[in-house]
Amino acid sequence: MNHETVFVVDFGGQYTQLIVRRVRELGVYSEMIPWTTAADKIRQDRPTAVILSGGPRSVLETGAPDLDFSVLDGIPTLAICYGHQLMALRLGGCVEKATHKEYGYRTLVPTPSGLVVNEEEVGEAERLRTKPHSLVAGLSSNQVWMSHGDQVLEVPEGFTVTASTDSCPIAAYENVGQKRFGVQFHPEVSHTPDGRSILRRFLFDQAGLKGDWTSESFIEEQIAKIRETVGPEGKVLCAVSGGVDSSVMAALLIQAIGDRAVCVFVDHGLLRKGEAEQVVETFGGHFQANLKAFYEHDRFFGALSGLTDPEKKRKAVGEQFVRVFEDHANELQGCDFLAQGTLYPDVIESGSPTAAKIKTHHNVGGLPDWMRMKLIEPLRWLFKDEVRNVGRKLGLPEDMVEREPFPGPGLAVRVLGEVTPERVRMTQEADWIFRSVLKERGQNKGIWQSYAALLDVRSVGVMGDERTYEQPIVLRAVESEDAMTARAVNIPFDTLEHIASRIVNEVQGVNRVFYDLTSKPPATIELE
Repeated sequence: MNHETVFVVDFGGQYTQLIVRRVRELGVYSEMIPWTTAADKIRQDRPTAVILSGGPRSVLETGAPDLDFSVLDGIPTLAICYGHQLMALRLGGCVEKATHKEYGYRTLVPTPSGLVVNEEEVGEAERLRTKPHSLVAGLSSNQVWMSHGDQVLEVPEGFTVTASTDSCPIAAYENVGQKRFGVQFHPEVSHTPDGRSILRRFLFDQAGLKGDWTSESFIEEQIAKIRETVGPEGKVLCAVSGGVDSSVMAALLIQAIGDRAVCVFVDHGLLRKGEAEQVVETFGGHFQANLKAFYEHDRFFGALSGLTDPEKKRKAVGEQFVRVFEDHANELQGCDFLAQGTLYPDVIESGSPTAAKIKTHHNVGGLPDWMRMKLIEPLRWLFKDEVRNVGRKLGLPEDMVEREPFPGPGLAVRVLGEVTPERVRMTQEADWIFRSVLKERGQNKGIWQSYAALLDVRSVGVMGDERTYEQPIVLRAVESEDAMTARAVNIPFDTLEHIASRIVNEVQGVNRVFYDLTSKPPATIELE
């Protein structure tokens, strides 16, 4: 690797992605790798440092996630929670089921002078020597967040206990000479107020990293990588939707290879109201892009006919995109590569050896096996806020950079049940009313994503003294940093009441409106 890299070994912990984010926020490139392939990956790539994540299993269970620690020799390592227990166990320490399980806030009690095991072998001078470079010494706050059922009873030979809690005698340990550090708590979560200091001390003081990974360095690296992959004459089909992901991806490709990046916009009839026209205008005007636009409503609605399962709808949309590209191969000037705006959350939620599949994103698991073109995904390892920063550095206008996320399958996953032109029309009109009112009233600030979805049920209503039996609309607006977690926006009741009144009066076929208050987790941001 040609830059500083921290591998975060994922043992299935709920905060693993957050560790990656926190490291990147400190200016160091970080990447999550599953424990099942971690040893080979570390051995091959030799990262600058490694962080071992937490996990839901017990290290004492048969078949629990494991790691060959010999591959970490010479690599600075920080072990968190499950990783803290596993490192102690594999290096000769002892782990037991805790008599007092710890969940939630605890007060960390640092041990400034340390407690060295096997004192006869280590020596009196080392036993008495203070540990001024301890990761947990002199924190501004000793409040930490715990979530564990096992605990380390004895640390490995040569290691020093550096902190405890009232119910966990070994809450942190380290061997500075080997640059191996373990903490039972979670420094990556906001509930550990000074956790950032611990990560900073590990990365910069102990691992010696510089922290020079920036949007500019990412752009420079990706441009070089794109040029190497595509070659001096290769052409890339850039699938654009007008969303921030595909727009940033296209801008990056255009800067790398100029008009050999052929931007293709497919109007599949599943966009928001007026969006198709806006996309064509933006890419033709601002980008001066080599743009090809195809109107394919009939193709997509035909493929979606009769489908109600969201996974099948995603795959149908993904397949039809590729069929459009393949059918227009000559018109697209012989593109051998397909570029997509896939992001890190897309990859994570589509499943991995250590993470459950939440849903198949059309540009991750929805592409057919028979696709001829080779795939390029320059944003694959970025979170949304990182993509927005890259977009700004590439000179994209702010309204494009701050555009709300929109799913690749479009309204196919916001029309629950079968997708038909009429049901899409109802969703488009309700969505336009919802977002327009929020903007008019200045209540769209801070919203990560807002939309209207159509439920696959009917409800009884009354309009003009007559009974109706029509479909309900669900409104959803959330605030988030990276789409990994989200919470409902507190929209004023009078605004919601006004929006509901307009929708039921102006959108034919709708007689009821709901507002979704569910956070993520347990829900996802999209309904399907």
